[in-house]
Amino acid sequence: MTTHYDQPAAWGPSPAAPPQAPESGRSGQPFLRRPWRGRPEDPRWARPAFLGLLALTLVTYLYNLSASGYANSFYSAAVQAGSKSWKAFFFGSLDAGNAITVDKPSAFMWPMELAVRIFGLNSWAILTPEVLMGVGTVAVVYAAVRRGFSPAAGLIAGAVLALTPVAALMFRFNNPDALLALLMALACYFVVRAVEDGRTRWLVWAGVAIGFAFLAKTLQAFLILPPLAIVYGVCGPVKLRKRLVQLGLATVALVVAGGWWVAIVELWPASSRPYIGGSQNNSFLELTFGYNGLGRISGDETGSVGGGGAGNGSGRWGATGWDRMFSSEVGSQISWLVPAALILLAAGLWATLPHSRLRPSGGTLMARRTSVMRASFLVWGGSLLITMVVFSYMAGIFHQYYTVALAPYVAAVTGMGAGLLWEERKETWASVTLAAAVVAAAAWGYVLLNRTPGYLPWLKWLVLVGGPAAALGLVLADRISRRLALGAAAVGLLAALAGPTAYTLSTVNSAHTGSIPTAGPAGAGLMGFGGGGPGGGGMRGGFGGGMPGQGRQGRQHGNGTMPGPGQGFPGGGMPGRNGNAQGQNQQGRPGQQNGNGFPGGGATGEGGRMGGGGAGGLLNGANVGSAARKLLETDAGHYTWVAASVGSQSAASYQLATGDPVMAIGGFNGTDPSPTLAEFKKYVEEGKIHYFIAGGGMGGGMSGGNSGTSARISSWVQSNFKKVTVGSATFYDLTRTTSG
Repeated sequence: MTTHYDQPAAWGPSPAAPPQAPESGRSGQPFLRRPWRGRPEDPRWARPAFLGLLALTLVTYLYNLSASGYANSFYSAAVQAGSKSWKAFFFGSLDAGNAITVDKPSAFMWPMELAVRIFGLNSWAILTPEVLMGVGTVAVVYAAVRRGFSPAAGLIAGAVLALTPVAALMFRFNNPDALLALLMALACYFVVRAVEDGRTRWLVWAGVAIGFAFLAKTLQAFLILPPLAIVYGVCGPVKLRKRLVQLGLATVALVVAGGWWVAIVELWPASSRPYIGGSQNNSFLELTFGYNGLGRISGDETGSVGGGGAGNGSGRWGATGWDRMFSSEVGSQISWLVPAALILLAAGLWATLPHSRLRPSGGTLMARRTSVMRASFLVWGGSLLITMVVFSYMAGIFHQYYTVALAPYVAAVTGMGAGLLWEERKETWASVTLAAAVVAAAAWGYVLLNRTPGYLPWLKWLVLVGGPAAALGLVLADRISRRLALGAAAVGLLAALAGPTAYTLSTVNSAHTGSIPTAGPAGAGLMGFGGGGPGGGGMRGGFGGGMPGQGRQGRQHGNGTMPGPGQGFPGGGMPGRNGNAQGQNQQGRPGQQNGNGFPGGGATGEGGRMGGGGAGGLLNGANVGSAARKLLETDAGHYTWVAASVGSQSAASYQLATGDPVMAIGGFNGTDPSPTLAEFKKYVEEGKIHYFIAGGGMGGGMSGGNSGTSARISSWVQSNFKKVTVGSATFYDLTRTTSG
């Protein structure tokens, strides 16, 4: 092999720290020029190629970024609130009046909120930090693979990550997953560094990374703890007692990094902080271990939109089982290179077993317990496998975009395996296995491309032909010239990445809004709500039956309506994102960025009203017209909240439109018991709320939860206050009673 530290540490008689780079390279290069030149032992092309990869990733992810507007308006409203109120910043409040928080810890919003404080509220300020997290994750994966294998392997890993469709989606979107993926990649990197030299600091940093990842998306951050702890416990290059002490210190670092915020929130008097959104008892711990934690596994999610497929393998959030990551709903988001990665993972582990023999740098050495190469496969591969298993069988809420957590692991395993087998291509087993991985990637790429037959129909045939052709060249790699072998490898790489690259380019060329975005061209990632998950055949992860399509679909099909096989949501199907001004909603009016059309009697337009039991305000925000905005902005400074609405998406839309706080009654789903009817009456009596927005989110029909609170507030308002109609929107003026 060509690695510079794995040979003495993993294959030789004793572990050793990686050599420190001198102040100048072999050619007398000054230290200040090393960022461009890189390490002296690297090829001259390595560092420029790496920087070029980062630059291309940055440009690609920034392209067309503002088309998504506020993306997920739920979190954008919270970012807006945090940019105005430090209290909202800390707790993660949805509004600057601090009525209720989002249903996640607040750390993932802090970079966005700081950017908005500096640059103002706009799409670029909200989404650019997510892009930078994506570029950072690519850099981390490259660095991890390059250290243990080669610069070429690192570039392959970085490119695979950057060109994964769901990564291109979520590193341009304002959900918690971007920060989570970055911190998980850092944790893996730090653990491998710890195996490399046995220094405690690397494990402590890994604990800090996972602790902060907990503050991004709670218990999902802990999925990879078992493989990381076991790998270091077994492979660490120090005595067992010290390994245990180091793991204990890492645990302390994790608890401190993730627990300080939790302790403050739990100890803070509930009366002087916002209600914890997503909980039923105003407790972040309840949220962590219930709705956002174990409930996602079991499907028992009090206050949720609906449980999963507990017991029968299928449910509202898609069929569970070993093949879930390859299904029509999820496969095009993440699984392009998963078959190849699994083959390469098995080959890498077999090749680095203690009794297997390789020929690193011309010699034949036996692998040791402390093999950094094997530990790398175990860390990244173990993280991949455990996350895949949990995602495949979790019975609770599951969305396609969750799979971005797998992207760094798939990329790292692919890069490491390809690098290892390429270096050992003179061995028949290595060349045949590498060829098998290429064929698997090409064959599965053909299957995924064939699921959207109208999108680049010629590409699947190039992939199907190019993959086997490249595989043949790789099998004969030891009998042909190096130049021909490199050509075969290049063709194989192109065949493997052609499909995900096409889907990634489609993703960055499209707008993505709402709560359940999906990557790829129109028609990719369809899910049926009740027949297999959210989206009943609607475009871009929309819900139920026939529904408005997303922007591009509206342009292609006139009214933007797509039929779907799903049963739809009770009371009518739920919409996907409407088209832009060129598309039309169900009522035939021009669709807007966050438009909603509701089968079953619901209305769309300025007020974003909902009827017939529809769920429009739950997952996509309302359109707010100029007249409605002007109404709410009148005398806004006299009120803590210019309005209140059931459900967070509806409230978020009006808050973003006016720039003033809007109370979300019942939190995201409208099912949280906050505020109570008595509390709401008190706010009204004290003159803190001006208007009540009719419609809004669900507030009823949920899986458990105190949905009656929102219903009682709505009933009380409608019975006691004057109705104000603006366009298609309906408000109730809480300063004017029906009795005068």
